[in-house]
Amino acid sequence: MSTPIKHLSVRDLVDDRETFVANLYEGLTDCGFVVLRDHGIAKADLDKAYELIKAFFALPVETKLKYDSGSGGARGYTAFGRENAAGNPHSDLKEFWHIGQELDPSSPYAGVYQPNHWPEELPEFKAHMLSIYAQLEALGKSMLAALTAPLGLAPDFFEDMANDGNSVYRLLHYPAVAEMDTSQSMRAAPHADINLITLLLGATDSGLELLGKDGEWIPVTSTSDEIVLDTGDMMSRLTNNVFPSTVHRVVNPAVQNTSRYSMPFFLHPHSAARLDCLPQCVGEGGAKYAPISAGEFLQQRLREIGLVSD
Repeated sequence: MSTPIKHLSVRDLVDDRETFVANLYEGLTDCGFVVLRDHGIAKADLDKAYELIKAFFALPVETKLKYDSGSGGARGYTAFGRENAAGNPHSDLKEFWHIGQELDPSSPYAGVYQPNHWPEELPEFKAHMLSIYAQLEALGKSMLAALTAPLGLAPDFFEDMANDGNSVYRLLHYPAVAEMDTSQSMRAAPHADINLITLLLGATDSGLELLGKDGEWIPVTSTSDEIVLDTGDMMSRLTNNVFPSTVHRVVNPAVQNTSRYSMPFFLHPHSAARLDCLPQCVGEGGAKYAPISAGEFLQQRLREIGLVSD
């Protein structure tokens, strides 16, 4: 029997930090997922973001394709059927838009990360989405900072990794599937996230499930004003599996004529950051992963999911 996913109030990060940190650590070590409430991002801002992404994905295909950067899905639009889970030959039933850092020209990564694209058809899009991006990045960094104490790390360890990080705000549309062949594809086939942590804003429909330790799929339930946090492959490597990168999926809906919109924020370190297993997480069994940089690992994983080619 899998342990229920912990639901935590971010207010306790200030009001009762010790208890919050203990619960966050326990929840993530157990199943790699927790649900956050009282996160401070206004519901009106999130509602506006969903209005904007629905408006974008409703545009004609030829209009959306103007914003396909052709750069491995790093920024701008990625069309339906382009991405698949690692090891799965069948494409996921989704299209999406990526937003990354808006870096100062003096940043060493200003010429490394792809530039953002902005749809001229939606004049409010850029300012509003960058505001949500900044709020999610700040929330993510506060969660990482909370994990430094139980891991025996300096308080600024993750801050140093995440500054100028290659973090991505993904705006997802899973179209209605009534007229599609869904016998071999699903909205998102079983996969693990690439990054350090993911913050998933409340989706417009259910369907998210995680794979429990007993091999059973567990629905991840959250309200529209809650955020699901999960740990990804980079965090798993760094902590030598202290924090698992849990496999999850988005199943096709029971009612086939409904779309689903979702807004995950993938918090990445900067590309030069090392993902070598932390000494304090390596026991008698030794390190489970070979040394690698975040940038190298990202490219490796993007090849596996079909967004870049060799």
